[in-house]
Amino acid sequence: MNRPQLLIDTDPGVDDALAILMAGAHADIAGLSIAAGNVGLGHTVRNARTLVDLLGTSTPIFPGCATPLVRAPEEDAAFVHGQDGFGDVGFSQPEAPLSAEPAALALLRLSRERPGALTLVALAPLTNLALALRLDPTLPQRVARLVVMGGAVTGHGNTGRVPAEFNIGFDPEAAHVVFEAFPTFDLVDWEATLRHAFDDAEFDRWLAAGDQRAKLFGRIVTTARRYNAEHDRSGLVAADALAMAVALDPSIVTRSERRAVAVELDGRLTRGASVVDWAGRLGRPAHANIVLEVDHQRFAAMVRRALGVPE
Repeated sequence: MNRPQLLIDTDPGVDDALAILMAGAHADIAGLSIAAGNVGLGHTVRNARTLVDLLGTSTPIFPGCATPLVRAPEEDAAFVHGQDGFGDVGFSQPEAPLSAEPAALALLRLSRERPGALTLVALAPLTNLALALRLDPTLPQRVARLVVMGGAVTGHGNTGRVPAEFNIGFDPEAAHVVFEAFPTFDLVDWEATLRHAFDDAEFDRWLAAGDQRAKLFGRIVTTARRYNAEHDRSGLVAADALAMAVALDPSIVTRSERRAVAVELDGRLTRGASVVDWAGRLGRPAHANIVLEVDHQRFAAMVRRALGVPE
């Protein structure tokens, strides 16, 4: 069976790390394009290099945008991920090389070299993808699929602007560009990830049974788990990992709805919110396949394999 070919846009980030470990276990990674988001670009680039070192691959890493397209970000997610994005563990300087090619250009080049072969997995604010689309609007014609981790489809967001989810809220203009450009994409939103959290005790058993990948993840996730406990959020929420599971195997989705989705750009309280036309009243194409439920056991099996847990 052929392994999926992935092009991953990411801002590592704890849950990004788990998603990339899943990709390393189940797919071929054509490249990692890196954005600012969870923390600043210097940290996200370094964290990507640390992960490539761990995987022992030659996956190319492309540095991308350090800021959103239009407005400076109102917040990052260091309070969840740690100031360095990896739980402030203090890893040694990584050895994996960093490409000199900017992320947006790399996205376009790789899509031209492998037309129709790559699944584009967007785990970060969509700044890099939006820039690539502004340079070449034909990008959607050359990728097999786009899977986006972002949005909160009924307004239960996770940012200071209550309805907004972090990835969309960090750069709403970029999300608008991407959502308008792609005729179809899979949307794995924040609310779905809450419904698919892992039991803490079960996840601890996986960490204890896994290999060096589990050891690294167990170290970097401590800050995020502490934050969740302090805010009465039960279970291990692995947002980017859920999106990666959908990218790796679309048959894992057991319930979804196709709707038109737009991004609010102006609201004082709602900027960055994902606006879903649930009733089809706007007459716009239903371009977003909103993932509502997946086979949780299969999702868990993918994560266990990524952590090196024996069968």
